[in-house]
Amino acid sequence: MTNPLAAGSLDGKRVLVTGSSRGIGADTVTYFAEAGAHVVINFRNKEARAKKLADAIRSAGGTAITVGADLTDPASVEELFTRIGAEFGGLDILVMNASGGMESGMAADYAMALNRDAQVNLLTSARAVLAENSRVVFVTSHQAHFIETTPTMPEYEPVARSKRAGEDALRAMIPQLEQSGIGFVVVSGDMIEGTITATLLERSNPGALGLRKEAAGRLYNVSEFAAEIVQAAVDPIPVDNTRYVGDVTGFAIA
Repeated sequence: MTNPLAAGSLDGKRVLVTGSSRGIGADTVTYFAEAGAHVVINFRNKEARAKKLADAIRSAGGTAITVGADLTDPASVEELFTRIGAEFGGLDILVMNASGGMESGMAADYAMALNRDAQVNLLTSARAVLAENSRVVFVTSHQAHFIETTPTMPEYEPVARSKRAGEDALRAMIPQLEQSGIGFVVVSGDMIEGTITATLLERSNPGALGLRKEAAGRLYNVSEFAAEIVQAAVDPIPVDNTRYVGDVTGFAIA
């Protein structure tokens, strides 16, 4: 996938992508770096992958730092932004990509703690370093965005509902953000081939990915979806603050 951003178009801009040591987050942060942005690669426990990605970005002439943080731990989030403030002096773009809830061995309330509570705390804490005219991008799925009107697979429903709860809580902050000159946009994507979530869903519900692909006609891959995320960070904000990626046929819009 070709980077949708022109080289140098984000020279000097400061960008944090949460959960960016692998997958969609890694491709997203790489696109930003290639466009000239100074990027923060955030990870929870994949430090080696994060450092390898940072090394690759720096070898290509970019600027990157790695900062580990458990987003469900407010003290860890505070340390994240303290480090960003010290290294970069602030942020121009925050991409809220990290999510979860289907991992094994986690507490029963983990999905809600990560996808709602941690996201609200993250954005609240980030406001101290977000510059005027900055942009916040929240990444979600159609299965979560439309969960109130369109049922999803039982295996994914707890995650979908927690993601939607997080989206709703963040949207409630839009008036405050706008008063500070901060733009907010949601990127909602269909199932993405090659992601951890798609793999886990396919494992628990064999054939699910194929059925969705048949219904939608095609599914985006990781790099294609990452390209849409970076575009959302620079394009004019849609009227409903939502950028839809992939087919929405079959989803009932309330």
